[in-house]
Amino acid sequence: MLRKSLIATSLALAAVPSSASADAISEATHQAMPELMTIYRHLHANPELSLNDVKTAARLAAEARSAGFAVTERVGGTGVVALLENGPGPVVLIRTDMDGLPIVEKTGLPFASQMRATNDDGTDTAIMHACGHDTHMASWIGTLRNLAAMKHRWRGTVVMVAQPAEERLLGARMMLEDGLYTRFPKPHYALAFHDDALGAGEIAITPGYALASIDSVDILVRGVGGHGGYPHTTRDAVVLAARIVTALQTLVSREIDPQQTAVLTIGTIRGGTKRNIVADEAAMQLTVRSFSPQVRAQLLDGIGRIVKGEAVAAGMPEDRMPVVTVTEESTPSTFNSPPLAGRLKRLFTARFGQKRVVERGQILAGEDFARFHLADPTIQSTIFSVGGLPRANEGTPDAGALTRRPTLHSSHWAPDAEAVISTATEAMTAAALDLLRR
Repeated sequence: MLRKSLIATSLALAAVPSSASADAISEATHQAMPELMTIYRHLHANPELSLNDVKTAARLAAEARSAGFAVTERVGGTGVVALLENGPGPVVLIRTDMDGLPIVEKTGLPFASQMRATNDDGTDTAIMHACGHDTHMASWIGTLRNLAAMKHRWRGTVVMVAQPAEERLLGARMMLEDGLYTRFPKPHYALAFHDDALGAGEIAITPGYALASIDSVDILVRGVGGHGGYPHTTRDAVVLAARIVTALQTLVSREIDPQQTAVLTIGTIRGGTKRNIVADEAAMQLTVRSFSPQVRAQLLDGIGRIVKGEAVAAGMPEDRMPVVTVTEESTPSTFNSPPLAGRLKRLFTARFGQKRVVERGQILAGEDFARFHLADPTIQSTIFSVGGLPRANEGTPDAGALTRRPTLHSSHWAPDAEAVISTATEAMTAAALDLLRR
């Protein structure tokens, strides 16, 4: 009997994935992976657009209830807040995002999304989890299950947040405005992760400013239309828009300190209806990105000044000045609290090994996770990245190199979901237990 018991124990330990610290967390995560992958495939095949993720939210709420959490739905639209209180101690918030993107999936996966929906503008669109939110949600479920099963190891309160509309940079603000920090325990720590085009199972952390502020700016250029053969009787909105495009290029190149990061991209410009008609309007859409709040303000102020200056130079009447609008789909830069980021890096390095944990520089993607810290700067927060790019098989010419795959927001984005979910679940569970340890 003893020999059989030892053999069974050896086989069980062999089934646990190797890591710098194979323990109860990694074992529990490993055993949960088949079911978490089933959940992931379901979520991947059934994405929903921002602010319409009703079924997705209901699924996450049900999973949290099943694990013993007290669940509140419809927080800030479709947001879900799940609480697990376990005596006095710190409060840790763990966030996932839920929404998909209006993209036709081309991954070729057997569970690829065939879903379609109506956009806000009334157009029919396909939907895809092209940003990996399906892996985020599966890991969120794995984490809350682990924490519920390991209550004997921690004290405090876990606040699991399923946030809508991250892709539109709206959901965090909506949940905060709906009382996230007044109706529910305010966190001492806020955690999140995002899948990324890193090696499968790698973790990257950036202390300080990690992700850029994003401002979505619309410019309506107004002119005085007329006959294309009599341009002297008009004020051409298309020509003015072209002058604005050129002038805006000097904002970053000649007004922002070269040692600061700033991006101003004019993504669309539309004007006119026919070749022999001078347009009376042209519409432009910009994305503006930076890290420093001071640089952000300098960019936005500069856009307004340059646009108005070019209109005055073009002789536009006062009642036809351009209209500049910073839309609600904007977010501040994401700041990772250095003490917490450093603590997590040490924790993850001890658990996964130095080769799997790296510190990397700032990137110009944006995240409204920033708002969970900015709503109360005493809250320490960190968002880290988990890689999903598999490596080439042994025996191939480029064995060990990352496979060449598209990245986030591509119709071909298909990360190694098992590596992302298992790594993130183990990492997030370990982080929460460290912050809540008895």
